[in-house]
Amino acid sequence: MYSLFIKEVSGFFHSLGGFVVIIVFLLINSSFMWIFDGSMNILNAGYATIDSLFVLAPWVFLVLIPAITMRSFAEERKAGTLDLLLTRPVTEMQIIFAKYLAAVVLILLSLLPTLIYYYSVVFLGNPPGNIDKGGTWGSYIGLLFLASAYASIGIWCSSLTDNLIISFILAIVVCLIICFFLHFFVWKISFN
Repeated sequence: MYSLFIKEVSGFFHSLGGFVVIIVFLLINSSFMWIFDGSMNILNAGYATIDSLFVLAPWVFLVLIPAITMRSFAEERKAGTLDLLLTRPVTEMQIIFAKYLAAVVLILLSLLPTLIYYYSVVFLGNPPGNIDKGGTWGSYIGLLFLASAYASIGIWCSSLTDNLIISFILAIVVCLIICFFLHFFVWKISFN
């Protein structure tokens, strides 16, 4: 299982697409948080917080995570290596867990550079360190849980087809439907 995990993670970084996905994620968030003038800009907020990251990231994850997970099983099936993988002395659950864990680690690696935003706001605050640390770390944990759920949906969609594009689009649609359903459900409960 460990070798399959390493193969998945290294396969992501051996292609240019892996770095492009992470860079696009960081550029979109950075642009809205630091450059573009508007309600998401940290410098215009008037208080020390990175809440705009936690508002933007779930929507960016709707594209980022399906791009990470679309290769999981679809490429194995298309290349014909899935049958070979199933004959190895690992169970199906170990294969699924290794691919899922690799996707979560890749998402975590894309979230790690956003800690620069946190430390920037900590030092830019007046007085320095004037940030809600508990709320920020709790939001990071929630973002990681959301990303983990999106990763499981993306891997499931990848297992349904051998076409990468269909897997990608299907994962976006399913994540979007679940996101809107949960948003409506939480909104409905909170106003009753």
